[in-house]
Amino acid sequence: MKLIYEVKDRVAYVTINRPEVMNAMDAEVYEELSRAWVDVRDNPEVWVAIVTGAGQKAFTAGADLKSFITRAPEKADFWLTQKDMLLNRGLEVWKPVIAAVNGYCLAGGMTLLFGTDIRIAAEHAVFEISEVKRGILPGNGGTQRALRQLPYAVAMELLLLGRRLSAQEALSYGLINKVVPMAELMPSAEQCARQLCENGPLALRAIKELAIRSQSLPLEQGIRLEQSFQEFLRTTEDAKEGPRAFAEKRKPAYKAR
Repeated sequence: MKLIYEVKDRVAYVTINRPEVMNAMDAEVYEELSRAWVDVRDNPEVWVAIVTGAGQKAFTAGADLKSFITRAPEKADFWLTQKDMLLNRGLEVWKPVIAAVNGYCLAGGMTLLFGTDIRIAAEHAVFEISEVKRGILPGNGGTQRALRQLPYAVAMELLLLGRRLSAQEALSYGLINKVVPMAELMPSAEQCARQLCENGPLALRAIKELAIRSQSLPLEQGIRLEQSFQEFLRTTEDAKEGPRAFAEKRKPAYKAR
């Protein structure tokens, strides 16, 4: 299996499983990733997702370019904008996604990282947007998200020069949240997932959607949308359970209802 997808205790695990080629993603991996992200979005048993790569060498080195050289897509495919949608290509997944970066995070690995919400990296992880060196551009949102998530000069250096960042540099620029020893990577990601699952799941999704949509909305429209979401959340069972559990000094039993 080139992609391993499992759901355990409300957490979806998405593992790119091609360690022999640094978890490079061929067409089959992209198709499986698309199906996995759709399940994360639609499956009521999934509250949080963790994405990582198999082994200890690479998160993913991006697209397996050799597998795409001989492919000649139909020109009409240009307008199939919803075909095989991905997390970083525009699929709307409002559940929190954690990236556990276990090594090389290159090219398409970076654009995948840009689509996640909380990012934990092993000490030996490195980050590079290297498409320009191959005469292509970082698609799936690479050119669109880099400047939104990094300082301008740093983002342009990565995009135009393909400069590589160490884990500590990525941390200093705010690209990732935490750097840990490799042995602590998945335990740290799982601990974060458990903490997220203790919060109101509908509130989490509302907050994520509002925060992301705010990037393309004027402030007054964003605040109005926020008010609308708040009114909707107040009608949910979870919104009643949260204050009740607080008053009774116990953990809330959220049900995403």
